[in-house]
Amino acid sequence: MRIAFVGKGGSGKTTLSALFSRHLARSGAPVLAIDGDINQHLAEALAPEDEQPFTAPPLGPHLTEIKDYLRGTNPRITSSEAMIKTTPPGRGSRLLRLLGDDELHTRHVGRAGGVPLMVTGEFDESDLGVACYHSKLGAVELYLGHLVDGPGEYVVVDMTAGADAFASGLFTRFDMTFLVAEPTRKGVSVYRQYRDHAEQFGIRIAVVGNKVTCEDDLLFLKEEVGDDLLTHLVHSSWVRAAEQGRAEAGGPDALDSLEPHNRHALNVLREAVDAHPRDWDRLHRHAVEFHLRNARSWADARTGRNLAEQVDPEFVPGPAALNSPTAH
Repeated sequence: MRIAFVGKGGSGKTTLSALFSRHLARSGAPVLAIDGDINQHLAEALAPEDEQPFTAPPLGPHLTEIKDYLRGTNPRITSSEAMIKTTPPGRGSRLLRLLGDDELHTRHVGRAGGVPLMVTGEFDESDLGVACYHSKLGAVELYLGHLVDGPGEYVVVDMTAGADAFASGLFTRFDMTFLVAEPTRKGVSVYRQYRDHAEQFGIRIAVVGNKVTCEDDLLFLKEEVGDDLLTHLVHSSWVRAAEQGRAEAGGPDALDSLEPHNRHALNVLREAVDAHPRDWDRLHRHAVEFHLRNARSWADARTGRNLAEQVDPEFVPGPAALNSPTAH
């Protein structure tokens, strides 16, 4: 299952991404966390006590190599230059198993706080005036597009703040999107944007209230988001200790010290994710739709090709594709 955490900057989405990832990993579930935020802080949130920097190579600067690897022997994709972030897999494409023994996972997955982690890479000074951050996120979009993850496996992505995730088709790559909202007007404003966009494409979203301190906070969230409010987390001294790098918030058993209500909230999140099995046909249909949109709006002109031809009408998405004689 693929889960995105989104929300206003400062809402706590990175903290929630880290808590949920650690919660899943602690249960023994296969989980991969991905830092897709323009501010790369997920490694620090996963391992607040670790003074060693995360060292696995980021995805963004290696986008060309990732494209070359993923296109495999797909005859519809003649080169990495012809492959854009929305290019869907087809027969001959290299498909991935979660945390598999393959070139991409071996190179780009490290560990933070005991959780496997991939990072997109920072938006740095050399990118200014040359590229947008969504070009770096293209590596995440391609990764998810070629990933065949199974039941009981989880990919948790800390997304860019605000409604920027809708600037690409990446938002259609998830089974569940958790919108982290503080009990303030600004905190719920991003929710309205997501709700309106998500409704157009049948994207499943749920609101997670955060930093709730009293009944008035909870009542405010209920009045503003209604039935979309799935659960909430109360103000956490444990989280504050983690943010300050205090030792009691680190280590494999540290979540035992998280407030009981907040531990329960993490269980509610997992139950919500597990309640909705993957719809491979819908996932692939959205991927093709957004690829054709990008092709028409800019990519055909940019590449000088008719990228609609990259869509393989005979490709069957999901686990069956792994058994195809042309699969890698």
